[in-house]
Amino acid sequence: MNRIIKILFFALIIKPLVLIVLGINLRGREKLPVKGPAIIAANHNSHLDALVLMSLYPLTSIHKIRPVAAADYFLSNRLLAWVSLHCLDIVPFNRSGHVDKDKLFSGCHQALDNGDILILFPEGSRGSPEKISKIKKGLFYLARERSDIKITPIAIYGLGRALPRGEALFVPFNCDVIIGDPLPDAGDSTVFIKNISQSFAELFTQCLTRHSDK
Repeated sequence: MNRIIKILFFALIIKPLVLIVLGINLRGREKLPVKGPAIIAANHNSHLDALVLMSLYPLTSIHKIRPVAAADYFLSNRLLAWVSLHCLDIVPFNRSGHVDKDKLFSGCHQALDNGDILILFPEGSRGSPEKISKIKKGLFYLARERSDIKITPIAIYGLGRALPRGEALFVPFNCDVIIGDPLPDAGDSTVFIKNISQSFAELFTQCLTRHSDK
């Protein structure tokens, strides 16, 4: 039942919104992972980020694309929790700091074991519009335990203006989605953060809307 709900949600609401209302400049689509287990790492400025990334996939595989989202926010009330669990099929992540490290990524591991493609935001939370916040170490710790899984970086630019943090009003803006090559393996968190930061920086140079802002 959840699979049907998710397909209908994206077919009737999200894909028309993304493909018709928003203008997306997409580059590197051939690099998008099409089969799990896999991880997508993207910068985060808007609630639209995950929806846009998920909309890049056909409806036949949308059930395998699962964003990792903060449980304290997305499960905070009944309506939001229902949409999050049934329409988006999120992997809830406890960021309270009260969960043992061994269990912190249990939901992610379960999803990856199931062959899903996870969408993670290594900044941890939404930053200021079109700004990169400090990259946290969480994704490194997950990747360290899944050395067989590639992480594909994706830079998003423009959605922070379309639906910025703290705003409920959607304003159509052109945006960029630039998909990069998988990140190289990293032996420690410092190298990992450096790699992903450099990848984002390089991908941002390909953003058309970013250049038009200058």
